[in-house]
Amino acid sequence: MPRYILAYHGGNAEEYEVSEEEELTRWQNWMNDMGQACIDEGGPVGWAKTVRVAGIAHNGGTNPLAGYSIVEADDIETACEMAKGCPILATGGSVEVAPIGEMNTQNA
Repeated sequence: MPRYILAYHGGNAEEYEVSEEEELTRWQNWMNDMGQACIDEGGPVGWAKTVRVAGIAHNGGTNPLAGYSIVEADDIETACEMAKGCPILATGGSVEVAPIGEMNTQNA
């Protein structure tokens, strides 16, 4: 079955007056609702640096990554439907959904 990365961007629970406990409960419930389709819960990420030919930006870029998960779905539309329940949406964030391709580097 195809795999998709759900890349979380933005979100600010404090601005939306969501307690840490409530935020954690929302994420746990959403992960549970996806069941076995969520093959890697992933997790939040820290401050990022963006590497380019011109150098390294230390501010994480214009739309910094907040976290990720990996799901299995029949197609990208189904993965997007799963993403619609993501708690980060309720705090001003967004979810980027992309297929994960296979790479065979052993015969390169």
